[in-house]
Amino acid sequence: MAAQHDLSLVRVMQLASGTLPVGAYAYSQGLEWAVEAGWVADEAGLKAWLNEQLMSALIQTDLPIFLRLFTAASHANDEAMCEWSRVLIALRETSELVADDCARGRALARLLDEMEVDAARRWLDRADTPFATLTVLAAVTWEIPCDAAASAYVWGWLEGQVLAGVRLIPLGQVAGQRLLFDLASVIPEAIARAQDLGDDEIGATLPNLAIASSLHETQYTRLYRS
Repeated sequence: MAAQHDLSLVRVMQLASGTLPVGAYAYSQGLEWAVEAGWVADEAGLKAWLNEQLMSALIQTDLPIFLRLFTAASHANDEAMCEWSRVLIALRETSELVADDCARGRALARLLDEMEVDAARRWLDRADTPFATLTVLAAVTWEIPCDAAASAYVWGWLEGQVLAGVRLIPLGQVAGQRLLFDLASVIPEAIARAQDLGDDEIGATLPNLAIASSLHETQYTRLYRS
C-alpha cells in the first residue's frame, strides 16, 4: 500500500509538471490583452485577476465537472464522460478558450495513447476534448486519488497563468513564486467547495475574462495564442 501511495504521488507530479508536452505555454487565456489594456499591471493586479478566476470560474465550472468526470471514468461510464465533456466545452465563453482547452486535450490524448493509456485512444479524433477529461483518464489509469488529480489540474492552470504574467507584465521570478505560494494555498478549499455543488449550480460568468479573451482574438501584436 505504501509503495502504491508513493507511486501515485510521483504520477501526479508528472501530470502537474510544466514539462507535460501539451502546449500549455502557448496560451494566456486573455491575460495578454488584460496586460496590454492596463487591467493587470503589477503583482497585486495579477493576484486579483487569478484569484477571481480561481474562486469563481474554477470552483463553479471546472472543478465540479472534473469531479463528475472522475466518477464517470472510475466506473467506465463513457456516456457520462462524453456528456460532461460537452458541458465543459459549452461553458467556455469564447472561441479562443474553447480552442485552448481542446488543443491541450487532444495533445494529452496523443501523449497518453503513446504511453499505452488505452482509454485515451477514442478521444484522438473527437472535437470536444477538454483537457480535464484526459487528465481524469490519466489519473484513473495511474490510480491517482481524485483530490490529488484535481489539485494537479488546478496547479497546472495556475502555474501557466503565473508564468504568462511574469513574462508579460513583466515580473521577477521571486514575485512569480510568491504568487504561486499564496494562490496555491486556496486549492484545497476550492476543491472542497466544488464537491458541495449540485448539477444545477454548475456554471459561472466572468465578464472581464470573456472581454479580454474576445479582444485578444484581434490583438495586433501578441505572444500567445489566446
